[in-house]
Amino acid sequence: MGLLTGDVVVPLAVAMAIFLLLVDLMHRRQRWTARYPPGPMPLPGLGNLLQVDFQNTPYCFGQLRRRFGDVFSLQLAWTPVVVLNGLAAVREALVKFGEDTADRPPMHVYEHLGFGPRSQGVILARYGPAWREQRRFSVSTLRNFGLGKKSLERWVTDEAAFLCAAFADQAGRPFSPTALLNNAVSNVIASLTYGRRFEYDDPRFQELMRLSLEAMKEDSGFLREVLNVVPVMLRIPGMASKAFSHQKALIAFLDELETEHRMTWDPSQPPRDLTDSFLAEVEKAKGNPNSSFNDENLRMVVTDLFSAGMVTTSTTLTWALLLMILHPDVQRRVQQEIDEVIGQMRQPELKDQDHMPFTTAVVHEVQRFGDIIPLGVPHMTSRDIEVQGFLIPKGTKLITNLSSVLKDENVWEKPFRFYPEHFLDAQGRFVKQEAFMPFSAGRRACLGEPLARMELFLFFTCLLQHFTFSVPAGQPPPSDHGRFAFLVTPTPYQLCAVPR
Repeated sequence: MGLLTGDVVVPLAVAMAIFLLLVDLMHRRQRWTARYPPGPMPLPGLGNLLQVDFQNTPYCFGQLRRRFGDVFSLQLAWTPVVVLNGLAAVREALVKFGEDTADRPPMHVYEHLGFGPRSQGVILARYGPAWREQRRFSVSTLRNFGLGKKSLERWVTDEAAFLCAAFADQAGRPFSPTALLNNAVSNVIASLTYGRRFEYDDPRFQELMRLSLEAMKEDSGFLREVLNVVPVMLRIPGMASKAFSHQKALIAFLDELETEHRMTWDPSQPPRDLTDSFLAEVEKAKGNPNSSFNDENLRMVVTDLFSAGMVTTSTTLTWALLLMILHPDVQRRVQQEIDEVIGQMRQPELKDQDHMPFTTAVVHEVQRFGDIIPLGVPHMTSRDIEVQGFLIPKGTKLITNLSSVLKDENVWEKPFRFYPEHFLDAQGRFVKQEAFMPFSAGRRACLGEPLARMELFLFFTCLLQHFTFSVPAGQPPPSDHGRFAFLVTPTPYQLCAVPR
């Protein structure tokens, strides 16, 4: 009986191995053309998964770029990937071929978290009518709340006052600014989505902060990448729930806030916030099966705003304060410009930016140097394209190495140093740079860019108007090298905020 079993098992195993090799060869067939981008030799089944350092992917891609050039290929399990480096390649793909690279790769993880094809939000949604409808809605809503008493600028300036009060409570003692910055930026998102702010010590608010940060960690780990390129693993019972427990908890928490908000919604009144505006669109869309305005998509749009809008802006502000304590001469010049243009008696306003070239240059240089989303959000080709002479087939996942643009040695005078003069001409006037693309470019460029730029300028100027920041006495200067986990965050540090 045992011999018979062996006679059956061995041929079956050989047949299975041959089948897997044939499937692997089928997925690699595009590499057989001379015009396909070069890359490291993949292993059968695994591809280059073991050759990519997911703990420091930007550095790993930099090394591969030196070996294979600005356009190189990888195979992650059976998923073909092309990595684009440098200003020319990235702009060619995202701008010249904007329509053909605007799609996103399938996100199998989200299907197992309960998000179907009708509820993919605006960041990771596949390119098509639903995404265009949600993009138009989000952009117009942000624009509509740009004016009036309940405006985005008013929400930000009000929150900046609360943030400065929280900094003043530290009474000049050493503290980490990260949590307070997270609180302030999250309250702007809460104002936009729910028309309300939370006290910083509110237990529910602190739970929202915790879940948002933990969800971001889950969404940027090696396990997520493996599950997405080998989606069959998601069929293991409980795998998705266990691997993404904080994301599920965050969604449930936001559902509670939405339910509370919905109870106070009056469709006969002007919208108080984005949720009201979305609910009005849901009412209009009733009976239209093709509309993307539904309760599931509302949940995803709000989740997108909290996940992306909070962490990215607060991380940039954390970089800004770190760089100010490491470069006190720059801090003094910013404060001098604030004193000359704004003074000490009124709050900063967005229109002040036009008269503050050095401060504007510093904010831009913080974004360039901090380089917080070095690999952007993946794209996917919807038809064959040619970039820098290489053929990239339809259905290929694209990774845009934004770090290679923001720190391109052929563009920036001092790419690896904090140098605000990158954005100033000889007369001290602010100048835009084509290679400045922290918000990516093309059709999928960050739709929250106007809000993020407003927050960065108003929070930063308000803080430097009221405080001088320094390294705590007796502590060594902190490092200006970041830590990568999808976002690049500063190494934890403390500072002193002394009232001016």
